[in-house]
Amino acid sequence: MANMTAIKETYSDKILGFTIPNRNARGRAVRLDGVINDVLSAHNYPSPITHLLSEALVLCALMGGLMKREGEEAQVTMQAQTKSGAVSLLVCDFRGGTMRGYVDFDDAALGGLGANPTLGALFGEGYLAITFETGAGRRHQGIVPLEGDSLAEAVETYFSQSEQVPTIVRIATHANGDCKVGGGLLVQHLADGEEGRERLHVRMDHPDWEHVSTMASSIKHNELIDPELSMDAIVWRLFHEEPEVRVQQGLALSKGCRCSKEYYLSVIARFPAEEQEAMRNEDGVIQVDCAFCSTVFQLS
Repeated sequence: MANMTAIKETYSDKILGFTIPNRNARGRAVRLDGVINDVLSAHNYPSPITHLLSEALVLCALMGGLMKREGEEAQVTMQAQTKSGAVSLLVCDFRGGTMRGYVDFDDAALGGLGANPTLGALFGEGYLAITFETGAGRRHQGIVPLEGDSLAEAVETYFSQSEQVPTIVRIATHANGDCKVGGGLLVQHLADGEEGRERLHVRMDHPDWEHVSTMASSIKHNELIDPELSMDAIVWRLFHEEPEVRVQQGLALSKGCRCSKEYYLSVIARFPAEEQEAMRNEDGVIQVDCAFCSTVFQLS
């Protein structure tokens, strides 16, 4: 039976990390309610777009939880883009526990897709780009086709193709009136890089991974979004038969947009004077609209 210790259980807007040493596996679990609703409050998105962005924020939180704490510059960005779908661009990012996101879409095209459009209907033939920036100029990016039934499946494809790491991702979202909640679980097989030993990540059929992935895949939709069920309890339900499961609370999560008047002034200052002049409206003001938080900055 697993030995799990935690000072305080994790419920929402905080990442829970865990490892299963004898199975060479690690995972992250998260439930978002305040973060999702704070991000969505800046927009008036229709239901399919709120569902899409909610899933993206949960995924971004799970991937952000994988990063080592290398200062405030560490960041993960997820971008889904296409030229042929109702949704042209989805962007969300995670940086030091703060999160933000937005979606560009064609309202008329979206209206013709029905109440619950598939990922393929939303994006057509698109791609998913995931970028990890770990500070000090270190950056790597992977790009995969935006395929499968969900963003979670596309993220699994990213890890298997770009990182060569077997990964299971499960996402659930639910709307209760204007309140949205999303939960997620990500479990991976860790590579064994010691000299002379087998690298586990090249074997998708490794018996340890087959066992862990079967257990992780048994998670139920309602468990991920149940406000009375802690992330610790979810991990216990899935892996209590293991001799040891180590859990560690991660970062607290919140909405955080990095836009500011000073930032946009510094950007505009890089343009030649004649281009700056062309940006001004009839009142001599340059207007900048932040897509993430829907704030309009008046720059004179």
